[in-house]
Amino acid sequence: MAGRYCVARLAADVAIPPDFFTGEGFVSATRTNDELSLVYPAECSFEVQKQEPDWVGFMVAGPLEFSETGILSRLSGALADAGVSLFAISTFDTDYLFIKMDQKEMALAALAKVAQIPD
Repeated sequence: MAGRYCVARLAADVAIPPDFFTGEGFVSATRTNDELSLVYPAECSFEVQKQEPDWVGFMVAGPLEFSETGILSRLSGALADAGVSLFAISTFDTDYLFIKMDQKEMALAALAKVAQIPD
């Protein structure tokens, strides 16, 4: 998951941008009763209500079985212990962890203690 990502918020009733799913890289759209959250590569440009730029993403090796327990807890706990903020997204097959770019090195050190990190 190379590159920088943006995490954005829109009103719950706003349509997902029509070209949101047409580019390269990881994207995620999640709608609740209160908001529409988007995660997308930083080089993309969408009109959003609020945006947090400069995230880096890590994919947990998967696919993970639903019967496997504690994986996200171990990873998020290691990051919390290191003082690293986390934005997590789960899909059917695996989990994705987004960390602010300025905390990337701290995150890598913390995750290396509990998981195999590919070079």
